[in-house]
Amino acid sequence: MSMFCISRKEIKNLKWGQVNADYVVESTGVFLTKEKCQAHLDAGAKKVVISAPSPDAKMFVVGVNHTLYNSEEHHIVSNASCTTNCLAPLAKIIHENFGIRDGLMTTVHAITATQKTVDGPSGKLWRDGRGALQNIIPASTGAAKAVSKVIPELEGKLTGMAFRVPVPDVSVVDLTVNLEKEASFDQIKGVLKDAAKSPEWQGIFGYTEDEVVSSDFLSTTTSSVFDAKASIALTPNFVKLVAWYDNEFGYSNRVVDLVNVMFKGDQGK
Repeated sequence: MSMFCISRKEIKNLKWGQVNADYVVESTGVFLTKEKCQAHLDAGAKKVVISAPSPDAKMFVVGVNHTLYNSEEHHIVSNASCTTNCLAPLAKIIHENFGIRDGLMTTVHAITATQKTVDGPSGKLWRDGRGALQNIIPASTGAAKAVSKVIPELEGKLTGMAFRVPVPDVSVVDLTVNLEKEASFDQIKGVLKDAAKSPEWQGIFGYTEDEVVSSDFLSTTTSSVFDAKASIALTPNFVKLVAWYDNEFGYSNRVVDLVNVMFKGDQGK
């Protein structure tokens, strides 16, 4: 097996057509708009998957809205964020069964490449310049609001924030919601457990009652694993739901899955 490697500063010089690259995964974190990613198509690629949220490309979360892929219409798409890929399956299952009136999400997120190893200047917010290995850092995230792009019924019902913590990988979502329908906590757990066993959510959504910690989810391929022991209910309408995700490996699996969805759609299968 051989691997072809090429490095170019400008997308237009990549010449995807010459190496028969039909599907390009845009993972630089720099080219996030359809306008900028158009250069990949101009260079010979047929489709582009942005491995990050995009302000204007159609957003897909495999298992949630991937069936809406249209080969003729969607040439540049977004695989959303790792956090949205964790949150959206959980939110969809809960909303379909109990209804979400409104809710808040917090992700306790592993460090990323954009953070500083020690305190330094930040081009955005002061906190973003603080050392990633020495602090728990409050940060913004658009993951909760982005859920409405893949589940339109939740438009305006969710928002959230993040805490960046000094671990290299694996993150966890805390989704606290007001439910439209009253339900016992056992009923909620039962619905989520059944969903994890169903063909619809196979490989996407998981369920555990084990006494787990973050490192137990390293190399987990599922987008979202509900932690029944860490989740709690205050009233029949007010619950805190906790789900784990490998924000690197798990997300990478979804990128591959989305490319496969697109390939099959493009082949008319």
